[in-house]
Amino acid sequence: MSNVDLIIEERAANIGNFMVGRLLPFRQKRAVGPFVFIAHMGPAKMSERDNLDVLPHPHIGLSTLTFLFEGAIMHRDSMGNEVEIKPGAVNWMTAGKGVVHSERTPDYLRDSTKSLHGLQIWVALPKHLEETNPSFYHVEAKDIPHWERNGVRFKLIAGKAFGKTSPVPIHSSLYFIEIKSKTTQTINIGDDLFGESALYILEGEIRSDGNTYQPKQILIAKDAKLCEFEITANTTVYIFGGEVFPEERFINWNFVSSSKERLQQAKEDWIAHRFPKVPGESEFVPYPVYK
Repeated sequence: MSNVDLIIEERAANIGNFMVGRLLPFRQKRAVGPFVFIAHMGPAKMSERDNLDVLPHPHIGLSTLTFLFEGAIMHRDSMGNEVEIKPGAVNWMTAGKGVVHSERTPDYLRDSTKSLHGLQIWVALPKHLEETNPSFYHVEAKDIPHWERNGVRFKLIAGKAFGKTSPVPIHSSLYFIEIKSKTTQTINIGDDLFGESALYILEGEIRSDGNTYQPKQILIAKDAKLCEFEITANTTVYIFGGEVFPEERFINWNFVSSSKERLQQAKEDWIAHRFPKVPGESEFVPYPVYK
C-alpha cells in the first residue's frame, strides 16, 4: 500500500506584480503540521523593466520563512529591519500580534536582467504565542546545518531532525529539510520524522510504491514514519512537517489565527491604518475586495 495519502499540484496565483505557484492551503488539506501556506516563486527571468515590488502588507499569528534558490529580495519591516535575502539564507519573521513588511528587488538589480526563484512559507504560531511581540531573525546560508551521506546532500533549514538543530528560532515542533542527489538513490528517513509530513519536488522525480512523481507536486504522507522513496539523479526535494496544533487555524488574507474574531479585528485594524508602518515607505497593499 502506498504511503502517499494526497497529491497537491501547484496552482497559479498573483501576489501583486508577480505570479507564484500556490501549494498550501489546499481545499482537501489546509495545513501540514504547523505549515499553513507555501508558495513557489518562479523560476522567473526578469528584464531591466521588471522588478519584484510587494508593497507593505500586514501579518498576524504566524512566522514567515523565505528561502531563495536564485536571485535576491530586499526585506523591510515595521520593526526597522532592512536585510537582503540571498540564495540559501533564511529570513524568519515572526508576526505575533502584528507586523508589516515589503519585499522588493534590491536597488542595485532594478535596472538589469535578473532571476528570481524560491519558496515563501507561513508557519502558524502556537496559540499562546499568537499575540507575542513581533521579531526578526536572519540566518546566512553558511550557518544552516548541511552534510552529505552516501552522495546525497542534506540541509536542515529549520527545526530538528537527524539529531541536528537549525539555528532558525522556531516556536513549535517542526522540520524543513532539503535533499539533493546527483545519482539515483533510495532514501529512508522515516525514523527522523514526526507528526504530519509532506514532500515537495522542486526538480527531478521520485519513485515510491511503483509510482513516479514529478516537479511541482506536494505528496502528503499517510505516516511520517514510513518515509522511504527512490530519488532519481539530479533531483531536489523538500520534506516538511511537524506536530499538529490542537486548535484549528483560520486564514483571512495575510492573517492567521485560532480565532475568527481576531482575524476580523486584524482586517479592521489594517483598513483603519492601525498597524505599524515600514520606515521610509508610504505605499501599502489595500485589504482585498472579494467578489
